[in-house]
Amino acid sequence: MIIRGFDDEIHSQLGDQSKKKGVSINSIVKDAVDQWLKKQDEIPKRHHLLLYDNAESVIRMIKSLDKLAKEGEWFRCFVRSSNSSVTEALEKLDWFDGTITPYKPSQKDPLNHLKDILQNISQNSNNKEICLLDFLINDIADSSIKEACFLEKEYDKNRLEGLVFCAYDLNNMFKASTTEMIEMFELHDQVFILNDDQIYKLHLTKENMHKLFLS
Repeated sequence: MIIRGFDDEIHSQLGDQSKKKGVSINSIVKDAVDQWLKKQDEIPKRHHLLLYDNAESVIRMIKSLDKLAKEGEWFRCFVRSSNSSVTEALEKLDWFDGTITPYKPSQKDPLNHLKDILQNISQNSNNKEICLLDFLINDIADSSIKEACFLEKEYDKNRLEGLVFCAYDLNNMFKASTTEMIEMFELHDQVFILNDDQIYKLHLTKENMHKLFLS
């Protein structure tokens, strides 16, 4: 097998590893390709955190996401925001509104309410992979970060097939304790922050105290 981009150094390292393992280079490469192909066949169940501080940034992101989701033939859906401009932008682009009834902070069982919404989305997806923007969770966090963390944890037990973006206003996140904030980050696969028309990925790693003294 000839692989473009494999220089002499990589080939040498591969040769060393093949000798240590007692297998051929071809076997190592074949195994890597097999693993990659298997991963592509798996239906993604990704759960991401999306942070923003203004509706304008969200609407710009929605327009870009809409184009990508259409190209990939995803089922584009959302759970409506208390911000009417964001909801209107999604409706204009013909995203499916999975909201059943408006969320009220006083309602007794937010978990069952959320389960009903997810079931509604799943039943209307026509077996397509889902691209979901959830703004309901931000309204819940506005009342209680603790409740939002609980619901995120429950969702992780039975994820939808596709991409789910839990969108939070940074002002709500700043009201959380550091423990709650870290828990929220760890409950998601990746954390993204919107800044005007740019998007940044946040990496969170647990470190030892001595790292404070290392460059």
